[in-house]
This record gives sequence, structure tokens and C-alpha cells, in this order.
Amino acid sequence: MNTSWDLSRICASQEEFEKGLAWCKEVAIPGVASFKGKLGTDEGLIGYFELNKEIEKRLMKVAEFASMRSDLDKRDTKNAQDLARVHLAFNDLGAADSYAQPEILALGKDYIDAFFAKHPEYKDFDYQMDKLFNSQKFVLDGEKEGLLANYSALSNAGSQLYSMLSVADAMPKTITLSDGRELTVTQANWTHEVEGAKTEEDRKAIFEALYSYYDERKNTYGEIYSQVLNAEMAELKSRGFSSILEEHLFNNKIPTSVFTNLVEVASSNTAALKKYYEIKRKYLGLEKFRSYDRFIQLAKSETKYTYEDALKLFYDSLEGLYTEDYKAKAREVTAEGYVDVYPAPGKRSGAYSSGGSDVHPYILLNYNGGLDDVFTLAHESGHSVHTLYSMEGQPILKQNYTIFVAEIASTFNEHNLLDYLMKKEDMSKNDKIFLLQKAIDEICATFYRQTLFGHYEWEAAKKAEAGEPINHEVLSNIMVDLYQQYYGIDIREEKFKQFVWAYIPHLFYTPFYVYQYATSFTASMLIYENVKAGKPGAFENYINMLKMGGSDYPIDEVKSAGVDLTTKEPFLAVTRRMEYLVDELEKLLAE
Repeated sequence: MNTSWDLSRICASQEEFEKGLAWCKEVAIPGVASFKGKLGTDEGLIGYFELNKEIEKRLMKVAEFASMRSDLDKRDTKNAQDLARVHLAFNDLGAADSYAQPEILALGKDYIDAFFAKHPEYKDFDYQMDKLFNSQKFVLDGEKEGLLANYSALSNAGSQLYSMLSVADAMPKTITLSDGRELTVTQANWTHEVEGAKTEEDRKAIFEALYSYYDERKNTYGEIYSQVLNAEMAELKSRGFSSILEEHLFNNKIPTSVFTNLVEVASSNTAALKKYYEIKRKYLGLEKFRSYDRFIQLAKSETKYTYEDALKLFYDSLEGLYTEDYKAKAREVTAEGYVDVYPAPGKRSGAYSSGGSDVHPYILLNYNGGLDDVFTLAHESGHSVHTLYSMEGQPILKQNYTIFVAEIASTFNEHNLLDYLMKKEDMSKNDKIFLLQKAIDEICATFYRQTLFGHYEWEAAKKAEAGEPINHEVLSNIMVDLYQQYYGIDIREEKFKQFVWAYIPHLFYTPFYVYQYATSFTASMLIYENVKAGKPGAFENYINMLKMGGSDYPIDEVKSAGVDLTTKEPFLAVTRRMEYLVDELEKLLAE
């Protein structure tokens, strides 16, 4: 079985990649620039829109190919150079296009609406135009937009520096465990190794081997994050946003109350979370519960799953709730050539699904054979199926759905897989404990932990807005306070844990991204409960939401599937679910 990506399905060769990049430089960039001053007529708009369709189709392939190929081996300098060339080309394209928004805004919304009425074949652009007019007060004139575009490479420098320091230049440490085994600790294997560690000292050694890397480079990581915030502040001041939070929410019309309600509910309803960790501490006979102890299973599952086993479990779990169309799409996205399965030297850590704009989705895994890896397969497959539905339901310009809805399909699959495994008749008490803990850990990791990290970003952003200096000490102190508030754990007692902010790549790559794991989890949990309960139209509404892709504002897309995230109630429902599950676990352990 082929367990590696076949990227030739995107670009058949380096030559094809070069042709695509050359087209961007020689045709797309000068072509876009040529419409400057010409968007005041229907003819000018038509030409501009036609070119943008072609750009979306061609450049997505070039970008996806370069990015994914680089992720397979971050040590490969040639691939890194090709990716950097793509980034530069996109920066140049953005600079060439900087006049467009001000010119279109000058036409007025009535003109654009009338244009779409006369030329319905270009209504693919209507949502994009609606978002533009919604953000009108933050769009500058053409000259200023051009200046900002020229600085875009510098604005993204923080994420690039982080990638080089954390992946390309990473130097994993090798330790000797209590049984004499030598272990090279990496981001890809450390949680798996902590879970299986035989002693408390081994867990500590594994944890410290990983996190010492961030301690040794704490000043550099602190400065990189400071530069990320500097870029955010430059955007805020240039455009007139009231806060960094507003800057990230406004474009998709996400009310700030969605974020603040989530933070308020999660940070003030932590009793069940703290009770769960105390249950674990007592049951496992630990003197103190450390943050890395959360990976210990209350009941050991010694079962290892081959990748083929994982695929079968995932496919079998779909037999209950899903339609034949969904099941076919699930097999399509996991077909050979579309999944890169196993860890490899230099390969990007973690997992993701990538695709859209008429590019078939691909899945990256770092599969180790644990049950968590089976859930990761289901999770990323959910993303890829969402992408297929979006490609099926929308034109190319409306296929790329927002991050806000992205995690719904992935966690919906996880809810279903968990239920499927819990219902298996051959389940022992240990199996039940293991899976019940899995359900609780999902809420801990996706709802509470991601909200904590979003809360951290908010606190750091407020300090930057107040003009306070940002360094590793400031960032670590925020994290110390939040771990105490959410978990009741003093991470100052854990060597290096205060640098967890440097461990989380999303904080550097995509600011104010992670909270959306929690909002999506909340939405998917309630949608799944409606589907499981057989609520009329629930599954159809869910699939229709997936087919909406990026054609509407995300809050409204989620509402169409039956969940209103502008209120506190959905978030409170998650905390009540947490309370129920922890109580059930306590009863089961007492039997």
C-alpha cells in the first residue's frame, strides 16, 4: 500500500511548477497591474474578474505543491527556496493588486449590485464584494494599500523565523530511560512516549528533553513572538482597528462577544476539569499532578493499530449515521497518494488536511499506531470530505471555507468514532474507562486547552496594545496565571513548562486561530447530538452547511446547521457535558 503523497497529481514535475510560477510573474502580476484605473467600467471589472478566476485556479496549485513538498522535509533547502519564491510572488501580486479595493469601493455598493444584476455570470464574486464593503472603513487609499503590501514579507517574517527555528533547525535530544532504552525525543513522538513511560522519572525526562529546547532559545522565541505582535500592531494602527482581536474577527463578521463569551464560560467553569485531574492523581497514586501526566491512561490499551486497521475502523464507524455519498467521499480522501502517513526525518510535525480551489485535498499524518492516531485519521478525513463537498457545491472562488467552520466536520467524525467504539459489544471495563477518558480528554484538549491559548493571545495582545514590552518573561507569566486559573496547576513547579507558548506553532503562524477549535468543537458537538437523536433535517442541514464552503459568513453558516454561537448557551452545554462525563468516570472507577 502506498503511504506517501503523490504530489504529481498537483504538479507533474518541477518544470510544471516553474511554468506556474513564471505565469504568476510574467502574466498574473502585470495583468493585475494593468487594470489600475480601469475598474470604473463594466468592461474593466469583467477583465479584472476573469483574470482573478484564472489566478485562483493556477496559483493554488503552485502554492499547495510548494508548501506540501517543503513539509515533507523541512531540511531540504531547495524545497524551502521554492516555497520562499512562491511567497515572494504572492507578495508581489498583492502589491500589484493594492489599488483594486479602493477603486471598487469608490464605485459604491449600488454600482456593484447593478453590475451583478446585468452580469449574473460574475456573481461568484458577490460574497467577496459584500465582505469588502463590510470592511470599507478599514480599507485605505490605493497608495497606502500599496505601501502596506510592500511590507507584507516583513509582516510575515515572524512565522517564517519560527518555522526555521522549530522545524528546520530543530535538534532533538536523546535520553536514556530507566530500562536502558535510548530515546530520541521529537515533537512527533513525545506524547506517545510519555503515555507509555514506565516511571514518573521517565515521563519527566521525556518532557524536559523536549521543552529544554525552548528554554535554551527563550530569548529568541520571545523576540520572534514580539515581532508577530509588532506586525499585528502595525496593521491595527494603519487601518484603525480598535484592537488586535477586532482585527482578526471583523473580516468574517464574527462578533467579539463570541470570543469573550467562550473565554468567560471556559475560564469560569473549570470545576469538572480540576476534578478530573484530581481523580487521575488519586487513581494513579501520584503525589502531584503534572501537566504532562494528562497523557497517562487510567486504563491501558495495549492494542496497536496498523494504518490499514485504522482505515477499517474509520470506515466501519461511518455505517450508522452517514449517507452513501459521504462514505464514498471518505474513501476517496483516504485513497492512496492522498495521505502521507508515517513520521520521517525533517517532516513537519502534527497533522493537517490541505486543498480547495479545485485542488483535491491531501492529508498529512505522523502515524504511530495508537488509538489517538486512529482519531487523527478520522479528524483529518473530516476536513478533506468538507473540502470535497465545498468543491462540489461552490464555484472556485467560494470553495475556501473559513477556519471558524473548518473544525466542525473533523470533530463531528471524532464524536461518531468515539460513539462507535463505545457501543462495541466486546468492550471490557478497561475499554470503557479508556474511551470515557478519551471523550473527556477531547473536551480538555479542544475546548479548554485551545480556549486557554486563545485567552493567552488576548492577554498578550492587550499588553502590546498598551505599549508594554514583550519578552519571554512576560509571555511565560501570562501562561503561569492561565494554567492556574484553568487547571489549578502551578507550572512553575515543572521545569520549562512555562515556555509552552513557544511550543504552539499556531500562535506564530496564524494568530487568533486556536480559539476556533473550541467554537467548532462546540458547534460540532451540538450538531452531532441533533443528528444522533434523529432530529428531522439535522443531517441534511449539516451536509448543506459543508456544501456552503466559503459562500457566507461563518456565524450564519453554523446557524444554518442549528447552532447559534452568539449566545453563551452552546458553550455552557459543553461544560455540562464535561461534568456528566467526569461523574460517569468517577462511578465506573469506583465499581
